[in-house]
Amino acid sequence: MSYFKKKDKYKKDYGMTVTVRQVKDKDGNTTSDVNGAIRVLKKKLMKEGLFQELRERTSHRTRGEKKRRQKAAGKKRWERKLQKRKQELGY
Repeated sequence: MSYFKKKDKYKKDYGMTVTVRQVKDKDGNTTSDVNGAIRVLKKKLMKEGLFQELRERTSHRTRGEKKRRQKAAGKKRWERKLQKRKQELGY
């Protein structure tokens, strides 16, 4: 385990980043693909769980409700895992 990690001096981006691509038109004009970058950013934030956390923070939930939601989420994950296994392995 290294306590003093050497940072790569050429790597400029740390954390979550999204790059905006430059796209050329038929005429040769370059435009920025901002909509694509926003779409990628939203996917990354969803995977990170930011939107779910914001939803949870908007209102107070009791301990029992939290447990019920966690149990239901676990069941959904298990069902998805079984479906994936069924497709891949056939059982």
